[in-house]
Amino acid sequence: MAVDFTKINENNIGKLFDPSVLPKNSTKEEIISGAKDAVKYNTMSFVVSSPYYVPEIVPILAGSTVIPCSCIAFPFGATTAKVKALETEEAYKLGARAFDLVMNIGALQDGNFKVVQQELKDFKTAAQGAVTKVIMDIEFLTDKQIADGTKMIVEAGIDYAKTSSGQFTGPTLEQFIVMRDVCKGTKTKTKVAGVKFPRPQNAYVFLMAGADLIGTRAAVPMINALPQMRELGLVPQYKG
Repeated sequence: MAVDFTKINENNIGKLFDPSVLPKNSTKEEIISGAKDAVKYNTMSFVVSSPYYVPEIVPILAGSTVIPCSCIAFPFGATTAKVKALETEEAYKLGARAFDLVMNIGALQDGNFKVVQQELKDFKTAAQGAVTKVIMDIEFLTDKQIADGTKMIVEAGIDYAKTSSGQFTGPTLEQFIVMRDVCKGTKTKTKVAGVKFPRPQNAYVFLMAGADLIGTRAAVPMINALPQMRELGLVPQYKG
């Protein structure tokens, strides 16, 4: 279901975004700065690339409604279900309360659904009730593979099906719609990452198309673009 922008203003727009600092060479200073911005803009989560960085962000996010989030098996997802579960458990112990796990899409492409189903089951258990999101990098998949993978995410009770890691080309709108349609009418929401240029326009197009959350390293300019998006008529006016 598309976001009702008639109820979105500068006070709650941040909850449509998961900002992140993910590059391999991220410094402590960059991560701390990103976490502070997440608090300032009242975003949904703040995402780091691995459990290693979680202790840096937990104290900064404490007292806010921003959730500390760690990626798991990022960015390729090509490891075993057991390792993914252990990484999730470690991140939880360090204070993460949301997780973005990268699916083994090689197994999905091979039709080895048991591998995917097992890692999703183990991930859900290891998350201990925290927010679960699963990344598929759908830009590499056929529409059938996107649908099959999303269906398994839904059946596993995962909170969000996520399009991409943001490290590659990113999804097309048409690919996202395949994922969205599988999630429609279920408890699983959708998160889009890897939004292509021009940004922020494309981020708002995905939200208007039914995305529940945008994951990005450019959350601040996207959030600040809300008045311009309204001026251009891309999103409806606020009605309170």
